[in-house]
Amino acid sequence: MTIRLLLADDHPVVRAGLRAVLDTEPDFTVVAEAATAERAVELAASDPVDVVLMDLQFGSGLHGSAATAAITARPGAPRVLVLTTYDTDADILAAVEAGASGYLLKDAPPEELAAAVRTAAAGQSALAPAVALRLMDRMRTPAEALTKRELEVLQLVADGLSNHQISKELFLSQATVKSHLVHIYAKLGVDSRTSAVAAAATRRLIRTR
Repeated sequence: MTIRLLLADDHPVVRAGLRAVLDTEPDFTVVAEAATAERAVELAASDPVDVVLMDLQFGSGLHGSAATAAITARPGAPRVLVLTTYDTDADILAAVEAGASGYLLKDAPPEELAAAVRTAAAGQSALAPAVALRLMDRMRTPAEALTKRELEVLQLVADGLSNHQISKELFLSQATVKSHLVHIYAKLGVDSRTSAVAAAATRRLIRTR
């Protein structure tokens, strides 16, 4: 059986490299490429695709996780395998919640990538070892782990947004944003926004620019 692939990444060189690696597999066929997340959603709906290899960060427009959610929401949708350079809790949780079948880092060796594609195509979960370990660590210490919403709030703090701006971005009241920050500070053992961002970045919970 041939596995039909869609490559979604905004860097032409990355797409060319992926195609070169994947074309060496006899049961893989790259049927389409997308330079934007929006285009990936369109192609996944119109082309006969089994697995979408999805980057998370595109130059502008839709985020990879949002595109993953849009793709997987359709009946009979292709599987989405996230292929990214980011291994933060915030990115991993967003992708998994969006319906991604797998999460792989771009430095994965070709044989690991090929195995992940086949696993995803078969409807099973394909997680990079480092990603699986981070998820297991969260499950072992749930009381200490930041929730997806807390990670979203903290990521926006790291991006420089005020509580008012965060409340508008996430459709929350400012009181709720403050409550999330109180919980974040307690879990991270800090007492300020700056310290929270620094601690979260050190633990690879969020991305910093």
